This record gives sequence, structure tokens and C-alpha cells, in this order.
Amino acid sequence: MQFKPLADRVVVRPFEEMETKKGGIIIPDTAKEKPMQGEIIEIGPGRTTDDGKLVNMSVKKGDRVLYGKYSGTEVSIDNEEYLIMRESDIFAIVVNS
Repeated sequence: MQFKPLADRVVVRPFEEMETKKGGIIIPDTAKEKPMQGEIIEIGPGRTTDDGKLVNMSVKKGDRVLYGKYSGTEVSIDNEEYLIMRESDIFAIVVNS
């Protein structure tokens, strides 16, 4: 299924948290923290200002981003989990140097 977010919203595929921590302790699903990193899958056209001008998005498809722990709305599409959030919920783009 294809989908396109509206306005300044983005669709993010969260990265899975590791099942074990240092020392080999296995973390059960109920105790795992929500991921705060993900990859942008789709972006909307951008935000429209009060005077009708379109403000382009600062992120693009494929960007790896950091976002707040409780940001966005969780949706399941074709048995895959995604987050839909506003661009303003994104804290940073991860840049590999």
C-alpha cells in the first residue's frame, strides 16, 4: 500500500532496540524502551503559512532522525509499524562522518 502524509508530517520507520544489553541480559518486550531513532520513509509537501506560502521540509526520504520518546502516532500498515509525526517533533538528523 502506498501513502503520502499531508502538510508537514513525516512517516518514520522506528529502528528496533537490541534485545540484549552489555553483560548478556535479555530484555523482555514489556520492559524495552521505545526507540528514539528511525528512518524517514515518506514526507509531506510542507507547511503552509498564514499568508499561503509553502515552507519546504528540512528532512528528506532516507534521513536517519532522532525524535522524542513519545512523539508521533503509531500506525500499522501491511503488518509493519510506523510513526506519523510532524516535522517539528524531529530533534535532529543523524549525520555519519
